[in-house]
Amino acid sequence: MTDADLTDLPNLQGEHLTVRPQTAGHAPRILLLYGSLRERSYSRLLIEEAARLLEAFGAETRIFDPHGLPLPDDGDADHPKVAELRELSFWSEGQVWCSPERHGNITGVFKSQIDWLPLSIGGMRPTQGRTLAVMQVCGGSQSFNVVNNLRILGRWMRMVTIPNQSSVPKAFNEFDESGRMKASPFYDRVVDVMEELMKFTLLLRDQNDYLTDRYSERVESPQALSSRVNQRSI
Repeated sequence: MTDADLTDLPNLQGEHLTVRPQTAGHAPRILLLYGSLRERSYSRLLIEEAARLLEAFGAETRIFDPHGLPLPDDGDADHPKVAELRELSFWSEGQVWCSPERHGNITGVFKSQIDWLPLSIGGMRPTQGRTLAVMQVCGGSQSFNVVNNLRILGRWMRMVTIPNQSSVPKAFNEFDESGRMKASPFYDRVVDVMEELMKFTLLLRDQNDYLTDRYSERVESPQALSSRVNQRSI
């Protein structure tokens, strides 16, 4: 990695980074979601920092802005923000989820985004087989409630959640006035998580069809299963 690649990442020590060269195809496509609408949203700031790191590792990133996304069931799939979110999920090969902890759990803002991503749309699945990294920001001491629950969501959405994760306590102390994350062991952990996400995405993205091929769905197609389960009793 050259010095020019790190001009916007002053906290990184380039000599300790390993970046796998892109030998074929396109850059890994990573979608990043955050869970707060506040003007100074620490989950958004952490997501923006993660996106910079991923781009330094060679990924293409998109950050979804949840402003204007209706509550689930308070709109329909034709809503522009719903359509944008679903299109980005189909586009992605990996995702990063970050939510603040509120009342010991993920925020409604974040959960609404996942609730707008059904397991399948017209026989296609917008999340299945994609890699996932989970992070949280805390207003107080360090907690792992959010990342634990995000892992449950990731499993339910049939994603491959990487082992590493990030929880940033007292997030108001970890970002400077310009919104950049300060150098610290917490920052280094974010680097670890994004590096690991890139590795898993590069290893798995071309194996998606094989990894998501299920015996039960070869016996009975998802469409046939849905029709059988949802058929009204006479």
